Amino acid sequence: MREIQKNIRAIIESLDDTPDREGLIDTPRRYEAFLEEFLSPDEFKPTVFTNEGYSEMIVERNITFYSMCEHHLLPFFGTATVAYIPGDKIIGLSKLARTVDHFSRRLQNQERVTTQIADFLQKELSPKGVGVVLNARHLCMEMRGIKKPNAITTTSCLYGIFQTNPATRSEFLDLARAAE
Repeated sequence: MREIQKNIRAIIESLDDTPDREGLIDTPRRYEAFLEEFLSPDEFKPTVFTNEGYSEMIVERNITFYSMCEHHLLPFFGTATVAYIPGDKIIGLSKLARTVDHFSRRLQNQERVTTQIADFLQKELSPKGVGVVLNARHLCMEMRGIKKPNAITTTSCLYGIFQTNPATRSEFLDLARAAE
């Protein structure tokens, strides 16, 4: 039995009087497989193209994501809205969703995921601006502690014209709210 499985087995034994019953006997292996799959997002190379003169905001909304709270090892999940105004490059649309998956599928906090997505797009595209908004439910707040089901946490990260131009900022945030 691998180390993670031994540790999961020890947790189960400390929490349950019948750790050898049919429903639990293979749980350590299944849980390890889940962790390995979930916490190992596929590497990807962003598909970037030359911008052929497009100068308006590109927005992808309702990108579902799942992550694991690094403080409690419980899931948090929600939707992302990602936008940018291109400079010389544009990115393949599926790569916006892949970027969200890449940074969310690990032990994380929501603020860091938000910033990592924006930083990655800023670095890869050198756009005129980037905007990222994440809306998420945190099971660590719903199942334990404060116990507030359906509370939504919103984080944002804005760079370039999204940060410096009030009209652009407002347009993006209005579009992000429309995704809710």
